[in-house]
Amino acid sequence: MNDWEMKSLGEDGLLLGVNPGFACGKKDIADGVPHLRMNNISKDGLLEMSLIRRIPHDVAETQNRFVEPGDILFNNTNSTELVGKSCIFTGWQERCAFSNHLTRLRPNPEKLCAEWLFIYLRNLWLQGYFAANCVEFVGQSAFNKDKLLEVRIPVPPLAEQRRLVCRIKTLTGRLEQARQARHTAISETETILQAVLDRAFSDEVERRVPIKELGEVRGGIQKTPQRTAGANPVRYLTVAHVRRDEIRLDDPRYFEVSAEELGRWQLEPGDVLVIEGNGSEDQIGRAALFRGEIKHCVHQNHVIRVRPDREQIAPAFLNDYLNSPAGRREVQQRGRTSTGLLSLSVGRIKEIEVPVPPLEQQCAVVSHIEAVKSKSVELQRLQREVDAELASFAPALLAKAFRGEL
Repeated sequence: MNDWEMKSLGEDGLLLGVNPGFACGKKDIADGVPHLRMNNISKDGLLEMSLIRRIPHDVAETQNRFVEPGDILFNNTNSTELVGKSCIFTGWQERCAFSNHLTRLRPNPEKLCAEWLFIYLRNLWLQGYFAANCVEFVGQSAFNKDKLLEVRIPVPPLAEQRRLVCRIKTLTGRLEQARQARHTAISETETILQAVLDRAFSDEVERRVPIKELGEVRGGIQKTPQRTAGANPVRYLTVAHVRRDEIRLDDPRYFEVSAEELGRWQLEPGDVLVIEGNGSEDQIGRAALFRGEIKHCVHQNHVIRVRPDREQIAPAFLNDYLNSPAGRREVQQRGRTSTGLLSLSVGRIKEIEVPVPPLEQQCAVVSHIEAVKSKSVELQRLQREVDAELASFAPALLAKAFRGEL
């Protein structure tokens, strides 16, 4: 640490150039020059080239602002929380210019390793330094070139910079491997769950019964929604709240309903909610079991309620069947219109045939499926813990690196 110094970016020749880009109103020229913008820097600090704007060649050549591999692109103007996000330009198949919302930093390779500078700038961004020190305007914020040149960074000897960059890459790579391993485990568990569901409902069952004979099927209430609670507020569930095998409780919506309407549409524990669909194979027939998560709650008109006859079918069994591969195939077959579109209605749902083994067998199937679901939920919980640990570990790792303790 004795040979480390804190220096401003603008001093001691640390940079060979600091140049803001240029604006160009023509941005959709078919054979033009790529003109990098805010969206080309991801929040992960990577060069993102999925959307490229192109400007006329003559404009790009006149401005003569191009990026080279090893340059750092700094997002100088954006919403407050995104000001200061950066990336290293790693090269592209064509020469690229850059907009006035970006500043190009070209490190002096004899004094400053580009990756060391990038890591430090990214750490400042993650810590909220640029958000706290930018200038806010109406609708956007900025961190200009002069302020950027005043930013102070630790500058160890070049060899030490390279060593630390390699060390940081190694450790963060291991962290990412741990994260990916956990995500893979979750994905495999979901695959296992789908396989379990497929097996559970693939066997031939003597008795297949249309839903209309297994319980009451009712469409939802159609009223003018409210975002806030009124005099007689009642929560209602929308298509967005009913995910596959999950009732989401966020973003509450309200209806003003009469006692009669509440009695007609109020949900009860054990109701199976089914989505009409909008042509999407993933959405049509998506089902979730209402377990009484909300005391007084009704359902929107695009959410169809099935209230099973429990003497014939267990609500969880019906829900699992509708979400199983076999059930989804049945739903799509019943829901395909003469024009080829996918759409459900109360009438179509009533005709969906469901395998109905004895209740004892249904309960055994549900118990087995619930065990697999529980494992999946536990893995997801562990993943959240791992992600939280990684999120806290990365800043701690960088702090040690910048103190020379790595």
